[in-house]
Formats: sequence, structure tokens, C-alpha cells
Amino acid sequence: MLLTFSWAIVLCFIGYQYLREKEYKLEFLNVQLQQYNHHLLETIEDGLSYEDFITTHDKPFDELRISIVTLSGTVVYDNTISLDSLDNHRNRPEVIDALAKGEGYNISRHSSSDGREYFYSATRGERVVVRTAIPYSNTLRDLLATDWSFLIVMISISLAMSIVAYFTTRKLGKDIERVNRYESEQERNRLKRQLTNNINHELKTPVASIQVCLETLLSGIALSEEKRQKLIERCYAHNDRLRRLLNDVSLITRMEDGSALINRKKVVINEIIDEIAEELAVMPEDERLKLHTDFGEEVVVDGNPSLIGSIFRNLTENAIAYSEGKNIYISLLENSEKACHIRFEDDGKGVEPKHLPHLFERFYRVDKGRSRQKGGTGLGLAIVKHAVQFHGGTITATNRPNGGLRLDFTLSKHNIA
Repeated sequence: MLLTFSWAIVLCFIGYQYLREKEYKLEFLNVQLQQYNHHLLETIEDGLSYEDFITTHDKPFDELRISIVTLSGTVVYDNTISLDSLDNHRNRPEVIDALAKGEGYNISRHSSSDGREYFYSATRGERVVVRTAIPYSNTLRDLLATDWSFLIVMISISLAMSIVAYFTTRKLGKDIERVNRYESEQERNRLKRQLTNNINHELKTPVASIQVCLETLLSGIALSEEKRQKLIERCYAHNDRLRRLLNDVSLITRMEDGSALINRKKVVINEIIDEIAEELAVMPEDERLKLHTDFGEEVVVDGNPSLIGSIFRNLTENAIAYSEGKNIYISLLENSEKACHIRFEDDGKGVEPKHLPHLFERFYRVDKGRSRQKGGTGLGLAIVKHAVQFHGGTITATNRPNGGLRLDFTLSKHNIA
């Protein structure tokens, strides 16, 4: 891309130089003819014989045609063509310019008198216009020809610079790629260390609690059947939390390190939402939220059913656990050929603005004590973000104007990873 851009600049420069050189040679040729025209005009205006001047003075070019034209356009003298065959010259381009500006020239125009092609240069005096013309002979063409040696040198230099730039940028590109790969690896290692530390921290509480319960049960202390049952139930609850935590960690690791290994197929979003509605319908009434959907058409994406399902399930579980609302709203905002835009909302209390930028971070909790009481692993929204990104989309979180949390996300219709 860089080389293409560089060559475009070089070619524009060469083209500009070509035109500039041609223009310079034409102007130089015109200046020589104008000097002769001025000398001839001075002779005429001094009342001297212009024919003697034309005969005795050197001409700047061989075969120079000289015409004297009145301001009304009548030709009163021409050293090449008979006056009887010449019509009025007032409308000749070079004469028009001379009458208007004092001088003018015209490139490669055919003479209506003899049919030859000339370069014309005209100069206005007080009473007449002097016009000189050079026929387009081989000599004139050689004079106006472009100096290709300059262009060849420029092209050769540009080619050499392009070759050097190609190998330099190629090496630089590899170096940048190597640095980016190193930085990416360092960032992955940092995130893994952070994840490991967070997991260790999250494991301590349930493991410690299970150990206390088991030690109490194995100590031989006389316990009532009710107390013993509560300890067993506590062990089971903490064990279930550990299981879900390990499952969530495994899911995030698969998305980060093995996206190519995750199978894809056509997924109908409407069917996943129907499954969510069925799961909500069988939940205990005190935990159940009413689901409202606004999907006017079928939405199909190329993705992984499990991961897309985890997006809606984690958002639903998050709303049930923390929103304190009564309703969930899932709406289709856009459904194009390339992507779909979906909005997930609840009518709960929302989230303080300072927490919104951090909602998708691993193990981030708005209310740490309350989150653990609800049995959350702290990875639900992180999984949602990873699953959305895996499907070529983005997700944002905002508060609804009338209360509750709003999450807008997109999913690509085509294979991205």
C-alpha cells in the first residue's frame, strides 16, 4: 500500500515535470519570437522601412513567416503568402490575445492559407500587430521535444528507492509484527496471571467453608439431625459454586485460546430466546421475571449455539440476581445482511454510573457481599463480552432513563474468528 502511494506521487511528479518542461520550451520559443516582433514594431513606429529591416536583420529561425496585420484584422504584409489569398485575421487566436493583452501565441494551428502547421506569436503595436510563425518542421519538433533523459533518471531513482523501501518496510513490518506478537503474548500472560490470582481468591471462601463443614461433621461432636443437614447442604452449595466457577473459567479460556476449535453453525436467535422463556416459566415464582420480546422477524447468525445461549442466559441470570426488577425486555433494533443489533433490558434499580465501565471485567462486583450470597461466580458478564466479541460484535451497558440496566450488543451474521 505504501509503495503504491509512493509510486503514485512519483508518477504525478514526473507528469508535472513533463508538462512543465514542455510549457517552459514553448514560453522560451515565444520569447524569442516576441523579441523579434518588438524590434520590427519599433521600426514600423519610427517610420522606417519594415521591408529593409526584414531583409537585412537576422531572424531567430529559418523559414520564419512574418505578417503585419492592422488592428481591424487586414493583412498588409506577408513574406510568404500572397495578400490576395489572405482573409481577415482579426479572429485568429493569437491576434485576439495580442489585441486584448498586448501579445499572444498559438500552438500547432493549421494555416488556412497554405495548409501548413505553424507555431504563431503575435505582438500589438500602436497601429498594427506583428505576427511571426514557425512551420512545424523536424527542427521545431526536436526543439520542443521532452528531454527524456531527465525522466529516465527520475524513474531509475524512484525504482531504486522503491526496492530499498520495499525491503526496509518488509523488515520493519516483521519487526513490528514481532513486537506486537510479544506484547500480545505478554498481555495474555498478564491476563492469565490475573485470572489465576482471581480464581485462587474466589476458591478460598468456598473451599474454606467446605473444609469447616466437613471437619465439624467428622469431629464426632454430637449434632442434631437438622444441624447435620444444614452442614451438608452448605457443602453442596459451595461445591456447586466451585463447579460453576470452573465451568466459567474453562469457557473463557476456550474462547481466548481456542476460537478455531469452537464449532459454528447456523443459529436462530429466536429459538434461543424461546428457550430462555421456557426456563423462566418453570422457575419459582419469587425468582421469576416476566419476559417481553420484540422480534419482528427471524434472526439467523453463523455462530456457536452454546456461546450465543450463554449470552442470553448470563444476562437473564444477572437480571434475576441483581436487578430487583419484575420484567426483562429483549428487542431487535436492527437486522441487516451483515449483523444484528439486540437490546436487553430490565426494569430494576440499574447500576451506579461509576460501575458501568467495569461491569464486563472478570470478578468485578458492584456489591461483593451480596454477589457471593447470590452464588455468582463473578464471570457472567465477562463471558457475555467474550462471547459477543467471538461473534464479531460489541456490547455496551447504560442505565435506562426510567430505571433499570440496558445492554446493547451486536452479533455478526458471518464467520469472523
